[in-house]
Amino acid sequence: MDIADKIKELERRNLEAELGGGQKRIDQQHAKGKMTARERIHYLLDPNSFEELDKFVVHRCHDFGMGEKKIPGDGVVTGYGSVNGRQVFVFSQDFTVFGGSLSGPFGEKVCKIMDLAIKNGAPVIGLNDSGGARIQEGVVSLGSYGEIFKRNVWASGVIPQISVIMGPCAGGAVYSPALTDFTIMVKKTSNMFITGPQVIKAVTSEEVTPEALGGAMTHNTKSGVAHFAEDTDQAALDRVKEILGFLPQNCREMPPSVECTDDPERRDKSLNKMVPTNPRMPYDIKEIIRTVLDGNLFLEVHRHWAKNMVIGFGRLNGMVVGVVANQPRFLAGCLDIDASMKCARFVRTCDAFNIPLVTFVDVPGFLPGVNQEYGGIIKHGAKIIYAYCEATVPKVTVVTRKAYGGAYDVMSSKHHDGDINYAYPTAEIAVMGPDGAVNIIFKKEIDEADDPEATRERLVKEYRNNFASPFKAAELGYIDQIIFPENTRPRLIKALMMLKNKRDSLPERRHGNIPL
Repeated sequence: MDIADKIKELERRNLEAELGGGQKRIDQQHAKGKMTARERIHYLLDPNSFEELDKFVVHRCHDFGMGEKKIPGDGVVTGYGSVNGRQVFVFSQDFTVFGGSLSGPFGEKVCKIMDLAIKNGAPVIGLNDSGGARIQEGVVSLGSYGEIFKRNVWASGVIPQISVIMGPCAGGAVYSPALTDFTIMVKKTSNMFITGPQVIKAVTSEEVTPEALGGAMTHNTKSGVAHFAEDTDQAALDRVKEILGFLPQNCREMPPSVECTDDPERRDKSLNKMVPTNPRMPYDIKEIIRTVLDGNLFLEVHRHWAKNMVIGFGRLNGMVVGVVANQPRFLAGCLDIDASMKCARFVRTCDAFNIPLVTFVDVPGFLPGVNQEYGGIIKHGAKIIYAYCEATVPKVTVVTRKAYGGAYDVMSSKHHDGDINYAYPTAEIAVMGPDGAVNIIFKKEIDEADDPEATRERLVKEYRNNFASPFKAAELGYIDQIIFPENTRPRLIKALMMLKNKRDSLPERRHGNIPL
């Protein structure tokens, strides 16, 4: 075979690999509103940056008639490229080839990419669209999943890992996305579950659709398994790009700063009126968050789940920050099981990738209730304590209104090594709210008064001024400064600039034992 014939052979094989399962299956993919594996990669990565690896790999199974069915690539496209000029590694499951099912060589391709990502300190992005393990390969496919899971664990906290669910993801396959940092699902075309509707019906007699069981909104609102739900494949891939813009390449680097066009000294008098003086009146903490961030831009994470807690990314003077905040609009901002897990996971993610934490506190306490106690609120609430105490990144806290009881401690207080802790003048910091405290402490005095209600109101006012006042906490050094709300942005920026070179460490150990 001369050189011309070899070139033709290479071109033929390239075309065969790029067609995947063939034009008919590509058309079926498009008819469902889904992109193909290669289209997804080329949309995600910078133009002409994709370098494919293992393009001609095929399976090695000869049983069940598979010997004659070999397609180059074997159901997954793998390689590396760049997103906005920064290197990433990517694998994209190809549903047109054997339903995207995972074989031994398929798993080896994915593991090779993950190993390269870890060695080179660059993010790895998994685009999932697969029918699961390839049954014909038996335990070989299960072993491949195990190898992938192991690498997810090795990469955890070392490099960013992002999973995009763009089709089916069932059985053991769901554990790889669950081990990654962020999971994005596409509405109506993606689902995730351990056991499908048919198995559930056979075992429990419950009837449920795939969408209701494991669709994008189910995992964004009920389970908290997914962080984002997008309308289309393109929107999901755009979200990947946005998230990467806030993350460093790896745990040894700082997140990317950008030139700030928003005045770091900008003050906003509207902040002075955002927090109601009535502690029972709700307000939207996201209005405060957006007002203080650069360009009022806030990327909220887990927007649909545990709405009494707000988390997400933004920038202050060009520096990336992770924002954590109680949300008074839902459950009065109480901490419950879901909010505790949401907060703790995000704090640990930020700490793993050198992202400073800004915490806004307005919390009346932990949510009371039998279901909360039976569900383990003690254990789950302890996760927030663990996460903040473990975090060594800069931690700046603003108490906007209430900080009562143990919830005051857990929300990045000075006692959990908060570096700079601010409070608004109207903030209340106490063991419990003035109303409850007065009813306990002065019960006898109120009951014996000529006008019990007037006496109670007087005592509540005295308690609020003398014991719940932020000035009491400031006298003890638990609050570093009491600030006017309009000055929140410049104060946060000055604190973060001061903490820019912070170095901290924990006692030497193998690893901690977080209350899982």
